[in-house]
Amino acid sequence: MRVITGTSTPGTFFSFLTAVMMLYDPVKRLSRLNNTIQEGAAAAARIFDVLEEESAILERENPEILSGKALDVEFDHVGFAYHPGEAPALNDIHLKVAPGEVLALVGMSGGGKTSLVNLVPRLYDVTQGAVRIAGKNVKDLSLKSLRDHISIVTQEPILFNETVRDNIRYGRMAATDGQIEGAARAAFAHEFILGFPKGYDTVIGELGSRLSGGEKQRICIARALLKDAPILILDEATSALDSQAERLVQQALENLMKGRTTFVIAHRLSTIDYASRIILLKDGVIEEQGTHEELMALKGEYFKLQTLQSVKGNEE
Repeated sequence: MRVITGTSTPGTFFSFLTAVMMLYDPVKRLSRLNNTIQEGAAAAARIFDVLEEESAILERENPEILSGKALDVEFDHVGFAYHPGEAPALNDIHLKVAPGEVLALVGMSGGGKTSLVNLVPRLYDVTQGAVRIAGKNVKDLSLKSLRDHISIVTQEPILFNETVRDNIRYGRMAATDGQIEGAARAAFAHEFILGFPKGYDTVIGELGSRLSGGEKQRICIARALLKDAPILILDEATSALDSQAERLVQQALENLMKGRTTFVIAHRLSTIDYASRIILLKDGVIEEQGTHEELMALKGEYFKLQTLQSVKGNEE
């Protein structure tokens, strides 16, 4: 009407229509951006909840710094319960692991194996007794120096949506490319890594989704080798693998354990032949300990477990 009455020009009218049409797409994108912002805000709220959570594991004001390459670990009459008033997960554990010794922890599920090794890096604190490394109570040590001296390889590999190189380098951020490749070779991972489209620069997906179970474990082992910590914890590192992958991972683990004080949690007793000593935990106490031959001769709980697994293996 304004054009007809002459108060506006056709050019102004078509300019307005064009501006309205051009405005449509940015407004639509802006609404989608708001959805993304709201999702991000909700995720950030959850992240900050975690970041602001106060840890129950506290350092002393002037903690000692742990140092050395050959470290012994001692459990001095250790007792532990996850919550006050609960039945203890561990009860009066007295145990000393010498530098370079490979200690295997076996027993039925719920016996306290993982609870015991979690006390070494202070993921939890003992409720009685003390854990000592090189004669020092872990509660007197700085958390950083303590955990810098411990490597952990778990049953479920912890990997990031980054390159193979960066996932291995996470063990020691200052490592060179040559050191990373050397760790990968020792972990029997170098050959399959070179088979990837971009080699060490291949992005492996969230939690290593592009890798097989054995490949994931060998990258985690390479990371632990690169860290070169004197204390090593292997929490059922081969239990989820098939026989062929297990053999390769087992070879990599043997390279990793050389010269390190090692705790090995194992359900499959066939994987702990190399252990210096075997501890059988039952209901939070040490039921039996000794070499494989000594425990078999006892004809006790270890003998029963070994026999049961042999029967299952023959049936399969």
